[in-house]
Amino acid sequence: MLTIADSDFTRLVSFVKQNYGIDLSKKKQLIMGRLSTPIMTMGFTSFKDYVDYLLKSKKPEDLELMLNKLTTNYTYFMREEAHFKFFTDTILPYLETKKKDRVLSIWSAGCSSGEEPYTISMILKEYFGSKAGAWDTRVLATDISQNALTAAQNAVYDENSLREVPPQWKSKYFAKTSQPGVYTVAPMIKNNVIFRTFNLMTPIQFKLKFDVIFCRNVMIYFDQDTKEALVNRFFQATNPGGYLLIGHSESLNKETTPYKYLQPATYRKE
Repeated sequence: MLTIADSDFTRLVSFVKQNYGIDLSKKKQLIMGRLSTPIMTMGFTSFKDYVDYLLKSKKPEDLELMLNKLTTNYTYFMREEAHFKFFTDTILPYLETKKKDRVLSIWSAGCSSGEEPYTISMILKEYFGSKAGAWDTRVLATDISQNALTAAQNAVYDENSLREVPPQWKSKYFAKTSQPGVYTVAPMIKNNVIFRTFNLMTPIQFKLKFDVIFCRNVMIYFDQDTKEALVNRFFQATNPGGYLLIGHSESLNKETTPYKYLQPATYRKE
């Protein structure tokens, strides 16, 4: 394993923080452990040469490789199910009565390999049932990682990823592939999700403001200042009465967040 000098560690950490909001200041061992082999595969013999190259060239494919190695895209369908119950029992009934234009704007921010937005889409289909055709329920799903988005758009998952999916949903919204234990998402669910590359450190300038923003287990990589700045941008992009759902291992400072705290990991714009 290659070792990284403090000066090169500082340069890399500062670059990642400034451009992506990810705080790696306490992750020196992780950086060395996860990047040493890829760096040597690229032909570099030291972290210094690699960091020099990366910061100068800024090639998208190299940045993508670094981000994929340093962040963990762990997810599965119906993860943190309490959120989806609240979404079904509280948020959707509220939006159904409020949204006279029958247009829902829902954002899965940091969607990783697609399990979250597809779960949301299945819930929407179940909730509206025969009325689904009268509503625009398309889900916006964004991630900074092109690899993650490619996997999401391919929409192929194994049994482990589907382990929390109700059996009737599994038969209704998934199809078996030729590979044992591997499934693909049905077109009616797949086509209801719009995937886009998006860096959460950039201004949020989508056409519509959002009724619900899911940003779960993303801000664990951010320091407090970066997190608060992002939450303020989310707030500005949320419709009055709209919701922000974050990961259950995350929390917002109740004194500084503009959202109203409802319950763990669940907030609302009053």
